[in-house]
Amino acid sequence: MPLPPLKKITDLGDLTGKTVFVRGSLNVPIVGGVVQNQFRVTRGLATLNTLINKGARIVLAGHIGSDGVESTAPIAELLKQHGLTAYHVAEVTGAVVKNALENLKPKKILVLENLRRDPREKQNDDSFARELAELADIYVNDAFPASHRVHASICAITKLLPGYIGHNFNHELTELTAMRSPKSPSLFMLGGAKFDTKMPLVEQFLEIYDHVFIGGALANDLFKARGYEVGTSLVSAIDVSNNPVLQHPKLLMPVDVIVSGASGQRVTTPDQVHPDEKIFDAGPKTLEMLAGLISGASSILWNGPFGNYEAGFSEQTLATARLLAATKGTTVVGGGDTVASIEELLLQEKFTFLSTAGGAMLTFLELGTLPAIEALLQSEKV
Repeated sequence: MPLPPLKKITDLGDLTGKTVFVRGSLNVPIVGGVVQNQFRVTRGLATLNTLINKGARIVLAGHIGSDGVESTAPIAELLKQHGLTAYHVAEVTGAVVKNALENLKPKKILVLENLRRDPREKQNDDSFARELAELADIYVNDAFPASHRVHASICAITKLLPGYIGHNFNHELTELTAMRSPKSPSLFMLGGAKFDTKMPLVEQFLEIYDHVFIGGALANDLFKARGYEVGTSLVSAIDVSNNPVLQHPKLLMPVDVIVSGASGQRVTTPDQVHPDEKIFDAGPKTLEMLAGLISGASSILWNGPFGNYEAGFSEQTLATARLLAATKGTTVVGGGDTVASIEELLLQEKFTFLSTAGGAMLTFLELGTLPAIEALLQSEKV
C-alpha cells in the first residue's frame, strides 16, 4: 500500500520572519576537527539553500557518532566552505542557544551541538523535543539515514511543529520506493553482517526480485547452516539451518571465498574452509557469476560490502562497483562502505542513485515506511 504524500519544503511559501528547524544528516567521519567525507552534508545543501532562498532563519541539528562525544563545529566550518553563513553554538538547548538565535539574521544558519550530548534525544523525550521545538516555527526532516530511529529530533518533535521533508529525504523516498517494485530482470545484492536484522528483508525480497545474492559475513551464516566449516569467520548468533530461505531457488551465495589462516591466504570453495581459517572476501569465480547477472539486469539494488572492508579486503567490492558502473540498468546503492567503494573509484556519476542511508535504507525497503515517516504523517494535525 503506497504511503500518503508527505508535505515537502517546496510546498512552503515565503519564510521571511520564520525560523525553520532542520534535522540534518550530520553523522560524518571527523578526524582532527576536519570532516573526512562530505557526502551526507553536501546532499543536504539543496534543502538549506531552498530555505535560505525563501528567507528563513535555520536551526540545523543532528548527531555524530553514537555517544555524543564528537562536536558538530566542523559541520559549520564545512557549510562556510560551501558559501553558506553558519555559526556553531556549543550547546544543544538552553539560554546560550536562545541568545544565539536572537542574534541570528535571516538566511543564516545556527548549527546546534551534537544532539546526542543530551540523553533525552535517544529517549524520544517529550520535554527535550519541546525545548527544540521552541526554537522554530517549522520542522524539516532531511535526515533520512537517521529516520529509522525513534528519537526526539526525529519523532517527538513532530507533535509540536508542522512537519515537512527536505529534498534529500524526498529523493531517498522516491528512489527506494521504486526499488520495492523492480523491473525484471532484477538483482538484489546484500552484504555486511547482522543476519538477525536482515533476514525478514531477505525473505521478502526473494519473492520480489529475480535473484538475491548474499555476500559478506551474512554468507558465513548460510555456509554454517549448510553444515560447512567456517573456521574463525564472523557469524551471527542467529541459526538459519531450518529456514526455507536456504533452499530458495532465487538465492545465490559466493561460489568461492578468500580465506586466511596459519598457512597463509588462499582461494577455496565454501565447503573446503579449514578450522583455523577465516573467510574474508568472495572469490574471483563469484565475481564472474555476478558479472553475468549484473550485465543482464534491468534493476540492481546493492547494500553492504562483500569482504571485510576494515581489514583491507575490498577487492571484490570494488570490482562489483566497477561492474555496476558499466551497466545500463537502474542501479541503486546504499550503506557506508558500499558507497565509499564507489567514491574511492570516483564513479558516483555512473549510478542511478546513491543512498545516504544504511540501516534506514534496509528498514524502509522491508517495511515501506519508517518511524520518522509515521511521525510526519501525524504531524499533519499540528
